[in-house]
Amino acid sequence: MALDARQWLDKIRALPLTSPVRIMNVCGGHERSISMAGLRSALPDMIDLIPGPGCPVCVCPEEDIYQAIQIGLNEPDSIVVAFGDMLRVPVNVSSKSVRSLEQAKAAGADIRPIASPSEAVRIAKSEPGKTVVFFVAGFETTCAPVAGMLAEGIPDNLLLLMSGRLTWPAVEMLLDYETPSFDALIAPGHVSTVMGPEEWQFVVDRHGFPAAIAGFTPDSLLAAIYSVLRQKLDGRIFLDNCYEQVVKPHGNPTARRLVESTLTIVDAPWRGIGIIPASGLELSADYAQHNARLRFPVHAENARKNAGAMPPGCDCARVVLGRIKPVDCKLFGASCTPRSPVGPCMVSDEGACRIWWSSGIRTRSAEHEETTCT
Repeated sequence: MALDARQWLDKIRALPLTSPVRIMNVCGGHERSISMAGLRSALPDMIDLIPGPGCPVCVCPEEDIYQAIQIGLNEPDSIVVAFGDMLRVPVNVSSKSVRSLEQAKAAGADIRPIASPSEAVRIAKSEPGKTVVFFVAGFETTCAPVAGMLAEGIPDNLLLLMSGRLTWPAVEMLLDYETPSFDALIAPGHVSTVMGPEEWQFVVDRHGFPAAIAGFTPDSLLAAIYSVLRQKLDGRIFLDNCYEQVVKPHGNPTARRLVESTLTIVDAPWRGIGIIPASGLELSADYAQHNARLRFPVHAENARKNAGAMPPGCDCARVVLGRIKPVDCKLFGASCTPRSPVGPCMVSDEGACRIWWSSGIRTRSAEHEETTCT
């Protein structure tokens, strides 16, 4: 019989922990569930839950956002479409310049938010005289349906500006640090559903860290937290699947085949972090005719102040890397709020800063004053 959240909490509280344990969750959806359910305040003080690199909007290269803005503003007969969160992410230009896709729309560019790849196809078919540029920022769960869209065939006037990213290379990079910022890992459920649980086996085999895959309910998350804690206590390290009802061995074979047949893995920049080898997804050579990077001039302007970086004073990169908590950023809740975000982590629904603010965590002391599930 499956345990409920209260029962898992009782089991966790009964564990004989003698030293602090830092557990990183990779998924923005996990962080939202943890924060909204108040799990941090429900768990023993020695357990530190750390949000990690689980927000594709947060790590989307600043220069790619700038490129999308410039296409919208400067390319005649163009329509730029993107998932809603991307429209508000600011780039590093002066306050007098257009700083986001949302501002480019206000300035007259044809910028449209969409919720799925099929909307991009529909818009391209309904606007045959326009060039539609689909700005794709997302992890494996976003790139899989984009791959399906490509495999089905897309209109000639639909181009893609790809900023797809793989999640595991970022975790590998964190584990390769001399002093990793966490002791155990909660691996993402949705990514594992697509790519398979095996994608996270390296955490155990190469680095010897406890790992568990979780779903998005408090009971699944608490089961994964209990698993990695028991692994540490027992000295028996393995990859545990606490989301078996959805995550199956080898993932979704069809989705993986579509990704492999339409996209190619490349070295890729992560905003504020730098280039992570083999972490990007770009259109394969067979789909080069739909690659917006090859069709339009590169609006790089690397001479721009802080081009490619986080905004000045913004600590989003260290939040994404799990080096600091959102409340440790000096801009959090001051000049940076959801109404007027400075950094991307305050824009996206999967950004740790936005999640913490929405959950009522406004100061460090408030981390332990959440509404709990008990």
